[in-house]
Amino acid sequence: MSLSKTQELLGLMSRLRDPETGCAWDQKQDFHSLIPYTIEEAYEVADAIERNDFEDLRGELGDLLLQVVFHSQIARERGLFDFEQVAAAIGEKLVSRHPHVFAGVKFDNDEQRQQAWEEAKAEERKRKQPQQHAESVLAGVAHSLPALVQCEKIQNRAASHGFDWPDTEPVFEKVREELQEVHEAWLSGDQTHIHEEVGDLLLVAVNLARHLKVNPEIALRDATKKFTRRFNYIEKEVAASGRQLRDCQLAELDDLWNQAKRTLKKSQSHV
Repeated sequence: MSLSKTQELLGLMSRLRDPETGCAWDQKQDFHSLIPYTIEEAYEVADAIERNDFEDLRGELGDLLLQVVFHSQIARERGLFDFEQVAAAIGEKLVSRHPHVFAGVKFDNDEQRQQAWEEAKAEERKRKQPQQHAESVLAGVAHSLPALVQCEKIQNRAASHGFDWPDTEPVFEKVREELQEVHEAWLSGDQTHIHEEVGDLLLVAVNLARHLKVNPEIALRDATKKFTRRFNYIEKEVAASGRQLRDCQLAELDDLWNQAKRTLKKSQSHV
């Protein structure tokens, strides 16, 4: 985007927020009221990418940029910061977090680069919130992140400071252990205990995904899409027989599920 277009966009937002001649809806928004819109736009960007719809992606990135401009305008009105300062801040972060690009530092592998990245972020947090006592290495992970993303980030942070299994095999054993504890909790009938143990199982499953270099959020989204495709297949087969799902026995639905797995896998292999 050229400078003129950037300034034009900032000017449009300023006019929308004008207390005399602006838009009533835009005028009454604040940081908190915009939270759901900002989150929604980020997910719509991800959706456009996953659909390989790059024309839609251009539009969705614009919608996401609008959220940045909107928040920046509110901050400018309150004397907090403006869009130029937002852009300057991320530029400074990019430079400080990439010494191998901008400062001639050499890294031998991705692990060293990740370690340097985490150390740079820790230094940034210290500068933002100077404290007498040492800050937790887990500080700074947003509480509003999706649970899987937050869990992975916290585990990565802990692992970067040495709190991690040295290899993957023990994590498989931990998954089996936690699954057994879920079963025992279920047998006890204590719903609070079941809740706790299911949480432990999900946490260690995220840890396993991390060790296997799989993004758990994306993996679960893909698995959900796969489930949806197979379930839709079952619905069509049942509808073709003039029935509804509730009219079928579970064994028949299970057979259709297996049929869906075979059929859809075969059709995808021909794509």
